[in-house]
Amino acid sequence: MDRMDLHKNLLGEPPSTRLPDHTEAREALAASPDDPAAVAARFPTYSAAWATLAERAFAAGDPVATYAYARTGYHRGLDQLRRSGWKGHGPVPWEHEPNRGFLRSLHMLATAADAIGEKEEAERCSTFLRDSSATAADELGA
Repeated sequence: MDRMDLHKNLLGEPPSTRLPDHTEAREALAASPDDPAAVAARFPTYSAAWATLAERAFAAGDPVATYAYARTGYHRGLDQLRRSGWKGHGPVPWEHEPNRGFLRSLHMLATAADAIGEKEEAERCSTFLRDSSATAADELGA
């Protein structure tokens, strides 16, 4: 008799999407943590550089720059997710380090949208973050 897999999702949720590691960009950001703009300029598809810029802009009290940086990182991440087989929904695990730049950008987009009074966008992004990765939402304090 076959045993039922109690952890299998019977509703057909798509598999987790894991972005490829961008080793050169990751190493550049680690080597130049004080200059994420140079990393973003050199590797414009690397969401972690944009997320870092967004986080710094928010800490400096500039929610409009935060919004712009975060939106760039978010859209670059969406492009990569789609190329990795993502169909517009499903898990994007925080535990997979290359996903974190996208998830951090999404969090900062929600944060900046809230700060500038764009409540619907803030809620949409917060929900998207939690639906993508509850762990990311918890880790980022969303």
